[in-house]
Amino acid sequence: MFSSSVLAVSHHPQVRRLVTTNSASRRLVGRFVAGDDLDTAMAPIHALVARGLLVTVDHLGEDVADPADAVATRDAYVALLERLDEKGLAPSVEVSVKLSALGQGLRDGHRRALDHAAAICAAAARADTTVTLDMEDHTTVDSTLDILGTLRAEYPWVGAVLQSALRRTEADAADLARDGSRVRLVKGAYAEPASVAHTAKAEVDEAYLRCLRILMAGPGYPMVGSHDPRMIEAAGAMAAVHGRSADDHEYQMLYGIRTTEQDRIAESGSRMRIYLPYGADWYGYFTRRLAERPANLAFFLRSLLSR
Repeated sequence: MFSSSVLAVSHHPQVRRLVTTNSASRRLVGRFVAGDDLDTAMAPIHALVARGLLVTVDHLGEDVADPADAVATRDAYVALLERLDEKGLAPSVEVSVKLSALGQGLRDGHRRALDHAAAICAAAARADTTVTLDMEDHTTVDSTLDILGTLRAEYPWVGAVLQSALRRTEADAADLARDGSRVRLVKGAYAEPASVAHTAKAEVDEAYLRCLRILMAGPGYPMVGSHDPRMIEAAGAMAAVHGRSADDHEYQMLYGIRTTEQDRIAESGSRMRIYLPYGADWYGYFTRRLAERPANLAFFLRSLLSR
């Protein structure tokens, strides 16, 4: 209920204007976003790799309304991948891509997004790294999974993301739990209707565990996207039950959140990957982080009131 309320309010133009023009926003955004441009983001990427962490980089942007913006997003990812290759970071760093930023919601958007994603995958192949397709709200799931299947015909390493909040996800997890299939499981950060999604936290958590069991029992490569200690502990127990080694699954957390735990997991010998976003179009990402934890929103509101 808290998350849905915050996300609903965030769509009001007046709220967006207040948040994006306020200095308090910029201070808090810096906790979650590595910078407005690639040059600024490179130092945090280097620092994470130096700490023994893996990284997936998200060039921020979503729901583009202009085909030119979709092309610009594609080109930004190609430039990012070329920079990672040039700096020798590609073995430890991949990219995460939102298809709505590649024009998925435009006229003929499925084809546009597929073509742009294929160009990004080709650049990743040249750099010898991988791409993961982020999952967005429930209206995009079928298109995203279809694009995933098409891309995997040439690039079998393309990763998928599933959200346990969606009622359909157990069936999708069973379908994607295949040999070599990289799947990031998250709880979900979008406000979804009860007709398609679990709305109670306990239901989302239990669905996460059911989906995680499916992925851990299968022959694919599970990516455990969670900051929840209960889920992390459960993932370790499931990996042990199914005889998984440290290199056939990984944990993923967001940049700037639970950094001590990130280091602990990496130091234990497990693979720990950090989801690092950068870019000027940070509003949608930022509001989802506020919605996830009351403490984040409380900090932001205190900053506003103390101006």
